[in-house]
Formats: sequence, C-alpha cells, structure tokens
Amino acid sequence: MGIETEIKFQMPQRNLGASSRLTVRGCKIGKRSESDLVSTYFDTPNQKLKRRGLLLRIRRANGKHVQTIKKTSDVRFSRGEWETEIGGRSPDLGKADGTPLQELASKKLRRKLKPIFETSVHRITLPVRTKRSELELAIDRGRIIAAEHTRRIEEIELELKSGPTTDLFRVAKALERKLAAELCLRAKADRGYDLVNGNSTQTVFAEPIELDRRMSAIEGFQAIARSALRHFSGNADAIRNLDPEGVHQMRVGLRRLRAAISLFSKALPEAKTEAIKTELRWLTNELAPARELDVFLEEKIGPVAREIISQRGGKAIAKQFADKRAEALEQARKAVNSPRCRALLVDVLEWIEAQHSRTNGANSELGEFAAELLDRRIRNARKDAGKLQAMTARERHKFRIRMKKIRYAAEFFESLFQSKRERKILARLSKHSKKIQDALGSLNDFMADRKMAAEAALQAPPQDRRARAFASGIIVGREDEQARPLLKAAAKEVRALRHLSGLG
Repeated sequence: MGIETEIKFQMPQRNLGASSRLTVRGCKIGKRSESDLVSTYFDTPNQKLKRRGLLLRIRRANGKHVQTIKKTSDVRFSRGEWETEIGGRSPDLGKADGTPLQELASKKLRRKLKPIFETSVHRITLPVRTKRSELELAIDRGRIIAAEHTRRIEEIELELKSGPTTDLFRVAKALERKLAAELCLRAKADRGYDLVNGNSTQTVFAEPIELDRRMSAIEGFQAIARSALRHFSGNADAIRNLDPEGVHQMRVGLRRLRAAISLFSKALPEAKTEAIKTELRWLTNELAPARELDVFLEEKIGPVAREIISQRGGKAIAKQFADKRAEALEQARKAVNSPRCRALLVDVLEWIEAQHSRTNGANSELGEFAAELLDRRIRNARKDAGKLQAMTARERHKFRIRMKKIRYAAEFFESLFQSKRERKILARLSKHSKKIQDALGSLNDFMADRKMAAEAALQAPPQDRRARAFASGIIVGREDEQARPLLKAAAKEVRALRHLSGLG
C-alpha cells in the first residue's frame, strides 16, 4: 500500500502552462517528464463500489496496465492506495487481497463490473525539492469521457513524497498566489461519476461522515472539518454560474464548519482558530444577500405577484427583486473569484491538518466526547423550554443558533451511535431541533422581509408605487398571521427535548 498526500488545484487555462515554469524560493525544480495516461474506472451498474466508498481504476501508460484501488470515504488527509501491475485491460480481483476491496471481490462482482467512464490526460511531471522534502508537481490537461458526455481536465496536483507537510503547504501557497490556483478537493473520479449520473448543475451537497468511536476528539474534528471544507469549496463553480442553489449549499457548508469549530472549541488552539473564523464569517456575509433575496423573491414576492396584485404591479415588483438578486449573485461570484477566497481555502486546509492533541479535551476518545457534548447541550436547551415565549427577538435568534449546532452535532456524530436506543434518541433529536430551527428561522426572516418589503414600496417609481405598497402590505400581513403559530410550534418542540437523554 502507498500513502498519497497531495493537494489538487484548478486554475485558469491561461495560467496552466506557466505552472511548469514556477519558481519558489528555497525550492529546486528538476527536469520535466511527459506522459499520456488513459484511465478506465470500473463499477457495477448500480455503482456498488461508489456507494461503499471505493474506487477501482486501470491506468494504461507506457505499454503497462496498473490497477489502482482507493478508499474514497477515508476521513484522513493522507489516503491509502493499492497499485498493482496487471496483464490486461480488465480488473484482476485476485490482486485485491489486502485491500479494502477484498471483502467484496466475489465472482458475482467480477461479472458485474463494467467500464463506466474514462479519463485521457497529458501529464507534465516536475520533481520539486527543498532542504527537507521531496515533492512532485503534476500538470494535467485532458478530458473525462462518459458515454456521449465530456468534461475538460485542467488541473495540477502537488504530492508530498517525503518530508513534513509544512513544505507541501508552502509550495501550495506559492501556486495559489502566483498562478491564481484554486484548491480543488473533488477528484477526477468525482467529476466522472457526476457525468455518468447526469449531475450537470455542479452543485455539491453534504456527504455522509464515517467516524470511529476510538478516534481522538481532535481526529474527529479533522474528519468533520474536511467534509465541511469539501462541501463549501465544491460549490465555487456553481456560484460562478450564478446558481442560487450553489450559494445556498456553500453557505450550508460554511455553517457546518463554523458549527464544528464551536462544538470542538475547547480542543482547538485559540489564536489561529479566531483568524480562520474571521475569514469564514467574511465569506458567509458576502453570500448572504444572494440567498436572502432568492428566498424572498421565490417564496414571498412570487406568490403575491402571481395570485393577488395586478399583472402590471406583480411584474414590476418581481423584476425589482430579480434585479437585486442578480446583483447579489454577482457579488457572490466576485467573492468566490477573489484572491482572499483562494487564500482562505488553502489556509483552512492547512489549519485543519495542523491540529494536534495538545489542548483541553483533545485526547479523549471521540465516542465519549460526543456523548457528553450532546447530553450537555440537550440539558442546556431543556432549561429554556419555558422561556421561549418571553424571549426577545435577539434571544430567540441566539437560541436558534444553539439548536442548529445541536442538529449539526447529531448529524456529525450519527455513525458513532449504533444501538437501537441511541439511534432512536438521535432521530428524535434531529426531528425536534430541525422543527425548532425552521420555526424560529422563519420568525427571524420576517424581520428581514419587513425591511425589504418597506424598501420596495418606498423606492418604487410613482406609476408602480401603489401596487408595490399593496404587495408589501400583503407580505407583512401574511407574516403577522403566521408568527404566533410558529412560536407556539417552536415552544412545543422545545418541551419535547425534556424526554431526550442517555447517549453513550
């Protein structure tokens, strides 16, 4: 088994060629070599290997066939890969002994395996040496082919062959600064499966997280944080395409990472963590107007414009907010394309990998840590069960954030609790916390909606002012009717938390 420690980047096509002429202070760039690589990826018709977090590939280069097996669901930064030279173009499952594929390697699987997509790449390879380390820079140009669909490959990979990871990140940061290289945590195989499955939107959703109770708390945090980073960074291309759902998913990924930082705060070094949190808040705030306007336009303005007011007035107010949304989406795209965002992605990955068991709570086993954390947060939430009705809007907002963190914690730690009783508690916790979060979130949105509705009326041109004022009044009136039932529903769900306890 080999250990693969690498960082992958995508970059503008105009800068890809310049990467072979990169100079980095303190590094010696060796002689380049070139090769043509054709890789075929295999799976069953129902993608059993993908569902099990496995990858099976045969690469043809220089007259040889090399079979590679990887565990794609591995939570670590450095992943294992098993490579074996084989005699032909079809998988040899007899070579799967000692690999994660071994337990599935039956005759039935052998019969079902089919080529599902292929990559064809021209690779330029450059050795990079520092005083302490040996690295390899690979520049790939080519395409992914899945049936009649294709997608270009324009990326570079920086792999650490030996030495400390600090040198890997030092060179990675030079690539980011000098060549506008953007961290890419999605492999060629991920994009190949996207083509096979018709996922052309480029929107990336949260992935399941597999944890082990015997991990340390800090190892658990790293696995969760890597997942959240893959989630939010993977939606950059969707935002470049001005996709509102891409904005939403990036914000969800950012919130998941910020929630993980809060949940594990006692196990994380304070100084660097605060700097990372500042940058995460910056990006979250840059995306916020696009998301808020999209929800307001689709869920509030749309129904009122279609159902209640005149066609002329409805079109006017809908256009006003569609234009505002377009401006906000452009703001989000500029933020994602900025040097600040590119630097943030590399800094977050480096910060995640630099965590060690050195502070309070970091050395405890993850199973024990998770059970104690969930029980403590549930107890604290139960104390507020009778106070919700008397809370101010600001206090309700803070309580909603606390419930959101509980919900994320239940999702993060789900794989750690396997007994029937524990699974039942987690399922009920997720259900109740989501209902509380949704109800209080709607109440919180009402305040922003009132402001936007008032601005729509006040800024309207004379010929549309009456229609827009009427629409604004309808929106505010509807929300007033909904406020009391929502608060009542939230209070009911908070009271239900009293019956949840006893994890671990």
